[in-house]
Amino acid sequence: MQKKDKIFVAGHRGMVGSAIVRNLRSKGYENIIERSSAEVDLTNQAATAKFFAEEKPDYVFLAAAKVGGIQANNMYRADFIYQNLMIEANVIHQAYKNEVKKLLFLGSSCIYPKMSPQPIKESYLLTGTLEATNQPYALAKIAGIEMCDAYRKQYGCNFISCMPTNLYGPNDNYDLQNSHVLPALLRKFIEAKKNNVVEVEIWGTGTPKREFLHVDDLADACVFLMNHYNEAQWVNIGVGEDVSIKELAEMIKNTVGYKGNLRFNTEKPDGTPRKLLDVSFLHNLGWKHQISLQDGIASVYEEVKDKF
Repeated sequence: MQKKDKIFVAGHRGMVGSAIVRNLRSKGYENIIERSSAEVDLTNQAATAKFFAEEKPDYVFLAAAKVGGIQANNMYRADFIYQNLMIEANVIHQAYKNEVKKLLFLGSSCIYPKMSPQPIKESYLLTGTLEATNQPYALAKIAGIEMCDAYRKQYGCNFISCMPTNLYGPNDNYDLQNSHVLPALLRKFIEAKKNNVVEVEIWGTGTPKREFLHVDDLADACVFLMNHYNEAQWVNIGVGEDVSIKELAEMIKNTVGYKGNLRFNTEKPDGTPRKLLDVSFLHNLGWKHQISLQDGIASVYEEVKDKF
């Protein structure tokens, strides 16, 4: 990407999109197109076509998506598959129609089979059954990868895909009904400390293991791939290390300074037992994360500690 190129960051108000915008600006890219969903409804075919025809972006980061944690994915299954399918179908097709030089599609690590061997290599896609709680979302993301590959093969489009692991950072969602595990736990501990609550409920057994990547690291990886990677193979983005939910809870508890107890509600779902990405392919391309989980949690806590 040249500094003058017109870059469309779809989903610029979300956690991922806003991080990509910050990273681009820090590197001197100023010609960035930002449109809220109120300005351009990317689930609407005609609206998306009109936008692309008028703006003619050179590069597209497709970070717009409907996302959420276990409960949201399980409750709003129709919304998750419909909205994500529509967004990616409209944006990818219009990127082709309007001769976008390159598009980066952001998927999710939940695309991989529930019982994948660990760590999960890119080649494990479509080798087993998906996790039931987020299957509609996962299928939509798999369709996005397949679209990029199909447009590459049929039309020669330089459309690439990346699969981030669990993310956290600025502009995360802290709604306890819809958020992911790390922001949900952070809010719970902050509120419990302020209100002198004697214990904090943790969903599930605490034994599932998860990998967490700071969203600023993800954004840096996305810009790196946009500038240096042009192949069909989708790329895992993560840190290559994971922690149990219990270990994560203890880490956040200590960061917040909460002195109460943990109570694991085993009636709540655990989700996939483990979901660690093999990031050796990305490392071999020349990129590695910079922000440790401990440092990342500490920085996020400083950002949000007075919000709840």
